[in-house]
Amino acid sequence: MKAGRRGPLVVECTRGPAVESRHLVDAAVVDTAGRLVQGWGETDGVVYPRSAIKSVQVLPLIETGAAERHAVTDEEIAVACSSHNGQPDHVTVVRNWLERAGLGEDDLECGPHLPYHTPSAHACVRSGKKGRAVHNMCSGKHSAFLVTARALGEPTQGYIARDHPVQQRVSAAIAALSGHDLSGAPWAIDGCSIPTIGLPLSGLARAAARIADPTGLPDERRAAIARVRRAVAAHPFMVAGDGRACTRIIETAGERVLVKFGAEGVFFAAFYESGLGLALKVRDGAKRAADAAVGAMLDRLGVLDDRDREALADMLERPLRNWAGRLVGAVRTAQDA
Repeated sequence: MKAGRRGPLVVECTRGPAVESRHLVDAAVVDTAGRLVQGWGETDGVVYPRSAIKSVQVLPLIETGAAERHAVTDEEIAVACSSHNGQPDHVTVVRNWLERAGLGEDDLECGPHLPYHTPSAHACVRSGKKGRAVHNMCSGKHSAFLVTARALGEPTQGYIARDHPVQQRVSAAIAALSGHDLSGAPWAIDGCSIPTIGLPLSGLARAAARIADPTGLPDERRAAIARVRRAVAAHPFMVAGDGRACTRIIETAGERVLVKFGAEGVFFAAFYESGLGLALKVRDGAKRAADAAVGAMLDRLGVLDDRDREALADMLERPLRNWAGRLVGAVRTAQDA
């Protein structure tokens, strides 16, 4: 792989023979030292990682001993790394985990919404139920925060606040793995109400590289990363759910990669075999472009073999169909990008 920096990736959406719209994508591939291996567009532009960084946010659950104290399972760690669909299996895992820790749905401060999974949302509506906090795609992460606070004797109410010990430990883990000083970084409130802190895209990629290769990190952090990697590989459905890019990629690539999307067109990927990390950001925030871009990047970086390409063909070039089901175009990365 030749190091270098290029213009932004271009994801194009076609309709018939014409390109109807284009999305620009910034992407950085770095090693554990933060050296840029490949770059497209603005590799040092500041982005909010949003949910893409959940595999780092879950580390304090394990490092503090809270996971051991509450007998947290690999399935629960995987759902803590997730932006899940709110399908029945996701909801059951979260509810059982909270109950076992002496907590409940009312302790979640992520806010309610209907399941992201359309059939599950329809089932809620048909039964006359509203979406609950447990259906929130971030309820697994919030369960990890609550369980950590409970195990350490910290207040469970207000765990989402920036100055709460739970969030302080999360911020410290992000700073350590990204190699970025967060003291002057912009911060805001995420969709699930926790702080989200701005990072250079290359810093987010470096955090992914440290997940891919934790060599030289403290023993407890290496062990925590190994546990996260094992959990995600064993339970890809828990990371997202039916039809979602993260689940499909992890199911296909197995223990070679960890991928995680974030809102507003962010993606995070750790490549275990090369020890490299990828972060990308679609400038206009379009999810359809993020899914296409991460598929293309996996292919360009040699992560996918022929079998993988066949399994993920509709991510590498996603068919666009109209309401009648007729094929009308495609979403794909431009050939000359």
